Amino acid sequence: MTKFLSAQEAAAELGISVSTLYSYVSRGLIRSEETEGKSRARRYYVEDVQALKQRKEARRNPDVVAERALNWGEPVLDSSLTLIEEGHLYYRGLDALELAQTSTLEAVAGLLWMDELDETIVGAAAEFVVPSFYQALRPQLAERTPVEALQVVLPLAAVHDLAAYDLSPAAVQQTGARILHLFTAIATDNQLAPTIAQSLQQAWGSAQPQYGRLLNAALILCADHELNASSFTARCVASTNANPYAAVQAGLAALQGPKHGGHTERVEALFREAAVSGARQTVMGRLRRGEEISGFGHKLYPEGDPRGRLLLDLVSQLVPEAPLWPLVQEVVELVYESVGKRPTIDLGLVTLSQVLSLPAGAPLTLFAMGRLVGWIGQIMEQYALDALIRPRARYTGIRPLRRIVDRAG
Repeated sequence: MTKFLSAQEAAAELGISVSTLYSYVSRGLIRSEETEGKSRARRYYVEDVQALKQRKEARRNPDVVAERALNWGEPVLDSSLTLIEEGHLYYRGLDALELAQTSTLEAVAGLLWMDELDETIVGAAAEFVVPSFYQALRPQLAERTPVEALQVVLPLAAVHDLAAYDLSPAAVQQTGARILHLFTAIATDNQLAPTIAQSLQQAWGSAQPQYGRLLNAALILCADHELNASSFTARCVASTNANPYAAVQAGLAALQGPKHGGHTERVEALFREAAVSGARQTVMGRLRRGEEISGFGHKLYPEGDPRGRLLLDLVSQLVPEAPLWPLVQEVVELVYESVGKRPTIDLGLVTLSQVLSLPAGAPLTLFAMGRLVGWIGQIMEQYALDALIRPRARYTGIRPLRRIVDRAG
């Protein structure tokens, strides 16, 4: 990916003269550096040129910029939680991939909620007291996935948790911990261990410690991802001062859509087809039919989603003998050779779940449980802003008529 432009290219991109470009550089608006070789010509950072171009466009046509911002466009609000920059993901300035291999989901929750890498902020899962109303519901939810069950339980939990109406930072953090532990209890059928990853490992039937390491990494990699659809939805709800249960309920609904976390089901379908028809026939068939190959390519990561890459690397290190692994590798190689796209977090979650023989719905469960941590951090920021998110719509319908009879003819 090109990082630099020549003076002529930068000037052309901005629609200015080279002399004006030099003035922008002198004012610190565009960075430059000398090239190697005899000419010692300077080259200019493409990201600075693009940023300046977007600012100029915003001044000329703010309506267009606002519209584009809703579709992978310019940032629309401030957040100190997550940075996505040059193919890297950071939580409050710390490398998320490093955290996934060295920390716990509980500690990352402390980081995102209170800016402290501290497990005690969330508390031990094993100490959570499962509400009595949920115990009564368990038989009716037995056939539902954990995400579906949580969607049913959240409104009832809110009714029984009056403390959730306290929207102070410390109170929201405590409510977030209760919701997170409730989800863990649902996903594990009340088999709670000291940590969330250990609880899942224990309930999902593995005594091997490396499985817990994989689950923990997956949860952390899903914890937050800037202003994605579900996080923005949660923030919109929180901006009305609805309680955290309502905001999480809204985020969970958005996450299940097939263009978001529900995309994992499409990846599962890809693997099922490849297992029967073979990787090459499956990939080539989809390309011939003009169909999307699910689980590949992310707009924020032109060089590949680092979360998906790390999950696949961990699977190859910790479970290299898994029967599914050769098929996954073949699909990944074929897609990259064919269309140049690399695996996303969705493919990583499905691979991990199938390699470990996790229960139905596990990829989305891991996604939602990790992202719940991020939703709480996002809504804490929104409560602190104390501002309603209320964008305006550009009306494109029929202009008002003077009299109703004019419309009727």
